[in-house]
Parts: sequence; structure tokens; C-alpha cells
Amino acid sequence: MERGRGGPMRIGRVVGTVVATRKDESYEGFKFLIVQPGDSGKKSVNKDNLVAVDTVGAGIGEQVLFCTGRASRFAAKKPESAIDAAVVGIIDCIDYQEKDK
Repeated sequence: MERGRGGPMRIGRVVGTVVATRKDESYEGFKFLIVQPGDSGKKSVNKDNLVAVDTVGAGIGEQVLFCTGRASRFAAKKPESAIDAAVVGIIDCIDYQEKDK
């Protein structure tokens, strides 16, 4: 059986939460966050927010690292679940240098 690969870790901002009192049992114990993908956490590059399970206790307004695909299921320690996105880190600071053009 061929296994799919997860996407790269990405940066985003938590912009909301989702409450679901009825959900698949593989989601039990997880908080759902609405994450707005961004470019180095500075600006939105994709207006399509996504729902991710929270594995680190992130909150609204925080910059986060998130992953998608297979990697998100392993981050949540639920490899057989239907999880497709997971917040895996809360960003304290971003330090980078722009390339010279």
C-alpha cells in the first residue's frame, strides 16, 4: 500500500475556534482551531482558513506552526484518524533575512 506524504510545516495565525459536541470518536479530546495560513506570520496569503486540531494549547491571535496531511495525524498521535491539519507549535519569534534582489 502506498502511503501519502504530509505537507511542509507552515506558519499561520489562529483566528477562531470551532465547537462540535458531536464528532467522530477519533477527535475526542481535541480542541479545533481556525487557522489562517500566512507568509512568515506577517500577512495572509490564502483567504481559505482551515480547521486544525490543537496539539499544543494555542489560542486565538497566536502565530502558530501547523502541518497538513499525514504528518498532522502523527502529530496528534492518531495515525488512523481523519485529521488533515494540526497545530504543532506556538511561535515566540520569527527571525529571518530577506534575500537581496
